[in-house]
Amino acid sequence: MLKKKPLKDDKEKLFLTHLDKIYWPKEKYTKADLLHYYKQIAPLILPYLKDRPIVLYRFPNGIQEKGFYQKDINFSHPKWIKTYPIRHENKVDHYLLIHDLRSLLFAVNLGSIDLHPFMSRCKQLEKPDYCLIDLDPHGVSFQKVVEVALVAHEILEEVGIKHYCKTSGGNGLHIFIPLHAKYSYEQSRQFAELISLCIQKKLPDSTSLERSPKKRQKKVYLDCLQNRAGQTVVAPYVVRPRLKALVSTPLTWKEVNKKLDPAVFTMKTVLPRFKQKGDLFKEVLTARVNMKTALAYLYRLK
Repeated sequence: MLKKKPLKDDKEKLFLTHLDKIYWPKEKYTKADLLHYYKQIAPLILPYLKDRPIVLYRFPNGIQEKGFYQKDINFSHPKWIKTYPIRHENKVDHYLLIHDLRSLLFAVNLGSIDLHPFMSRCKQLEKPDYCLIDLDPHGVSFQKVVEVALVAHEILEEVGIKHYCKTSGGNGLHIFIPLHAKYSYEQSRQFAELISLCIQKKLPDSTSLERSPKKRQKKVYLDCLQNRAGQTVVAPYVVRPRLKALVSTPLTWKEVNKKLDPAVFTMKTVLPRFKQKGDLFKEVLTARVNMKTALAYLYRLK
């Protein structure tokens, strides 16, 4: 159990504060519970956060109050905290960098339940490490999302594209395709769009590329726009600011079936699973795809 004391450090201390504050009123989960989870999961989550600008989704008073996104770390912080400057029009935002357990807990201690890293690293900011197919339901059952994911899996298997699935931490699924920082964001977006068109061709009545919920009407949204430069995505193993403290959980493709229930993956239940299965997502950071070869196959399917 975490106590209200600094983490041991020879240079500068990190104080964890307000540990008894209730973050999930219904479940009675506290800030200490959240910090404990992230401390336990640090070895798994850190590879997906290191060297990437991070957008924080902060809920300093728990999920019962509206949270806010924070890009710019424009406040006093310990000297050992690193930031990365990015210019947006006439403003420069200094994004937090999370590189170890201490900087991870610094972010969480700010009330950051949710962590949204860039899909690219600072050294190659214009080249994402992966392409994302975001299956976003609107007024449809989770089983419809699973159906779409399995069709996507079938297409990507046929084409020979490596791909990995995780829960969004809500009612959606995320399919990651490793790019190994070889292509631009625009190439990644177009790649995702072509894959999505192939999915939609097979499931025209249950999928849509229409961004407006009103226009797509009870269909699974195939969101390709997350692959634009500057966009972020929920990291694997992140806790979401929702009831039950759901966790964005990597899956095997055998688990993606009609029995899958994303609500079973919570901050209080997933640690034994992760200890047993290890990091099911690790190849996302090391594998790669030959986009030229894949595009040739996809255009035939389209």
